[in-house]
Amino acid sequence: MLAAVGALAIAGGALSLFSGLGRRPVRFRATEVPPVDSPDFILSISGTVNGPLRHGGGARLLNNGIQIVPAFLEAIRSARQSVNFTVYVWEDGEMSDLILDAMLERQRAGVPVRILLDELGGARAPAERMKELGAAGGQVSTFRPLRFGKLVRFHKRNHRRAIVIDGVLGFTGGAAVADKWLGDADSPEHWRDTMVEVTGPMAASLQSAFSEAWAYASGEILAGPRFYPLADQSAPPGEARVVLHTSVDSAPSGENHPLRLFFMQSFLAARHTLYITTPYFVPAGGMREAVARRARAGVDVRILLPDEHTDAWPIRLTSHHYYEDLLEAGVRIYEYQPTMMHSKHVVVDGLWSVVGSANMDIRSFELNHDNVLGILDPGFGREMEETFLLDLKRAREIRLPEWRERGAWARVKERTAALFAEQY
Repeated sequence: MLAAVGALAIAGGALSLFSGLGRRPVRFRATEVPPVDSPDFILSISGTVNGPLRHGGGARLLNNGIQIVPAFLEAIRSARQSVNFTVYVWEDGEMSDLILDAMLERQRAGVPVRILLDELGGARAPAERMKELGAAGGQVSTFRPLRFGKLVRFHKRNHRRAIVIDGVLGFTGGAAVADKWLGDADSPEHWRDTMVEVTGPMAASLQSAFSEAWAYASGEILAGPRFYPLADQSAPPGEARVVLHTSVDSAPSGENHPLRLFFMQSFLAARHTLYITTPYFVPAGGMREAVARRARAGVDVRILLPDEHTDAWPIRLTSHHYYEDLLEAGVRIYEYQPTMMHSKHVVVDGLWSVVGSANMDIRSFELNHDNVLGILDPGFGREMEETFLLDLKRAREIRLPEWRERGAWARVKERTAALFAEQY
């Protein structure tokens, strides 16, 4: 009897860790699926995830470190009220020094600087330089440090990208602070990535993403006009006018996984094109089926992923396990060739863009704290679509006949990696 109880306990643990059985619906359906150019679409999606629906502001796409780092530095140096900065990865190096030098100058000039590090992602942050910022009056807090009381939640990390200056200028996307985000994706050491610079109400949405995680980590609640000024609804000269946007600050608990519903509704709304860029592609079966359904319905569905330039081989192998079914449905899959592809965005019908920190995997949807913006604007959507198509010129398309010819050993590795999909 004891042996049977032990066997059942082991089997239950294995099912809990490595199986999605019973965790989520096998297939998603919607009572209605309005197109993205219908007011019903954004009203429905913001209502489903309980996200604010706002209008106004500007958005600008930044490509690679050559544009991202100067924009960060210019924004920090221009700060007059506050600098709030959270990204997942922070590593010592040239980019870190540039960012911290700018922050120290602002802090010494009387502008409060706050940095929220993740315990895992920020493990290689320069401790002495962070202390230097603290000595100047800046605040550095750590999200879920490894200590008693937080152990059962330690695997749920702060993966958000929410950088906000004076409450009116913000950045979100794939980049963080490490030297791989320097350069112009011009070598395997310099990643391909994007950030989006936003103003007005969208910066306020990013401030909310920062403030919620900051309060949890530091105990300080940010309030007042230094952080939430009355937003100017106009876009600065040269920036795209954003008609509407909504946002999701995901902190999954229990069965509440708003990011999955957000992306699901975005996919189902596609009528003409659905372009997905992600560095880690391990969506649950219901989401893969939704993508395949849109392709079978005649939508031009394309997915851009990394090639062998990846920092997560098990995840890439798991993605490969899904290729054949998607290709058979008509989905076109590409792998970026020059360096690691780390951009994270979706654009639907050239109108609806989803940008932020979330990967297309179970960890982002069910475990990590992530944040995304959904932007309904034809000008910004066109810029996103053009960038995606340019990236495809540096990618190799995976063809179904060739893919089917891969060897048995490759299939074994893919199947084995996919057993751990719930952990990615």
